[in-house]
Amino acid sequence: ILADDLGYGDLSCYGQTHFQTPNIDALAKEGMKFTQHYSGSTVCAPSRCALLTGKHIGHAVVRGNSELMPEGQQPMPADTVTMAHMFRKAGYTTGLFGKWGLGAPGSVSEPLKMGFDRFYGYNCQ
Repeated sequence: ILADDLGYGDLSCYGQTHFQTPNIDALAKEGMKFTQHYSGSTVCAPSRCALLTGKHIGHAVVRGNSELMPEGQQPMPADTVTMAHMFRKAGYTTGLFGKWGLGAPGSVSEPLKMGFDRFYGYNCQ
């Protein structure tokens, strides 16, 4: 799960005491909980690009939040390999729900062209 504008201290599984996040806590308990991970960038689109491609932000195509058109961040190249491609190749069904922000509708970098089987969300920053 990549959550935009959410800090680790906002979740009860990381010690938040003012409010509870039981569903995310259950995912953390039954899955993998990172304790020493840093975002790929200080802004959202490059962070998503770094996470999905495994590339350091210095080698990633998307390095900032700059819309080229309404609803359109700079797209990743068509031959970009994402985690979704690798999961799908391993037999998993992949889905992305929420903000994409890595290419405009109709571009070579729509979620369904980047390894995701299902997408429900929006493109804009």
